[in-house]
Amino acid sequence: MLYYLFDYLDKHFDFPGAGMFQYISFRAALAIILSLIITTVFGRRLINMLRNLQVAETVRNLGLAGESQKQGTPTMGGLIILGAILLPTLLFARLTNVYIILMLISTVWLGLVGFLDDYIKVFKKNKEGLAGRFKVLGQVGLGVIVATTLYYNNHVKTRNFYHPSEVTTTFIQEHNLQPTIVDNQMMLAEDIHSTTTTIPFLKSAYFDYADLLKFLGESYKDYNFLIYLLVVIFIITAVSNGANITDGIDGLAAGTSAIIGVTLGILAYVSGNMVFSKYLNIMYIPHLGEMVIFAGAFVGACVGFLWYNSYPAQVFMGDTGSLALGGIIASFSLMIRKELLIPILCGIFLIENLSVILQVYYFKYQKRKHGIEYAREHRLFKMSPLHHHYQKDGYHEAKIVTRFWIIGILLAIITVITLKVR
Repeated sequence: MLYYLFDYLDKHFDFPGAGMFQYISFRAALAIILSLIITTVFGRRLINMLRNLQVAETVRNLGLAGESQKQGTPTMGGLIILGAILLPTLLFARLTNVYIILMLISTVWLGLVGFLDDYIKVFKKNKEGLAGRFKVLGQVGLGVIVATTLYYNNHVKTRNFYHPSEVTTTFIQEHNLQPTIVDNQMMLAEDIHSTTTTIPFLKSAYFDYADLLKFLGESYKDYNFLIYLLVVIFIITAVSNGANITDGIDGLAAGTSAIIGVTLGILAYVSGNMVFSKYLNIMYIPHLGEMVIFAGAFVGACVGFLWYNSYPAQVFMGDTGSLALGGIIASFSLMIRKELLIPILCGIFLIENLSVILQVYYFKYQKRKHGIEYAREHRLFKMSPLHHHYQKDGYHEAKIVTRFWIIGILLAIITVITLKVR
């Protein structure tokens, strides 16, 4: 909103400093600052309100160190994160941008699903919360919205550049190439509407999900949306569940998400900038630069939340926060066409997810082969998710969180390096 106000003041009144709002970096910085202020200043008020409403976490007795101290800690603190993301984005981003609109929808959508889950746990005194099938239904619903928008919206395009000497006149006419200046050099541009994504580590290697259906013959492209929809639903469901599972000890999910958010902001900036995308030889996506403002608000919200969520936590984010964080990261990755980097960038989420899956299937295998008692005594991990395994091993949760953050930073650096190691 403020973007449009200052743009009007700059154009009609030459208002001093109003032109600064044209710069993405300036608005991203303001988004970070405001989100930090919201979480740190107003977070205390929300925590007190949650405490007065007796919105407290019911901690299960898992035999972990320091578990009893967490009993009664306010939950649903994800509301702080959601507010610190939404308000700066609404104030500083261009709200006509399709990517910003879709990110706002993603944030609110899974935030509401998580809120329902927390509400049932806290106020209805049902420890199971929202039934699993309804959670999945919410994730699938967001997947349908994201996939449909990215597939059918005419403003969602990638742009290819050609040097005039590389193409013929016939090619220019057939592809409706338009002249443009890139880094002080005349180039010909072609906007393409596709489901193409980037393949990591390979130079100029792009993959269209429609190619998965080539075995169907010449009509395979007729089913392109179906395969793309399934991919989007899988990614959103997997990442949001991964973030949800990771939110098990103080500061782990928020800190890990902040690291991921910084990386996504960098990827969005270079992908939405003609000069940097040309230099790095990566896919250029018009109008994607606005996503940096959202990334700034996201990072500021996660870091600010650590003010109260770092050990010992004064508030838990609950599913209101964790499901939303995962959905945001998944949707963001899809929009910048870097979803194939998720296994690296979100490696913490991935290993936490896998630890639960492996624990369950290994237990079932041992139970079937040797019986229930043997299976209980010979579990793959002492407890899952993985962070609880290390707690059982005697590590303090603050040490576990710090080491997971270090691994997350390493994975983030590797993700950024893929821009050049190709």
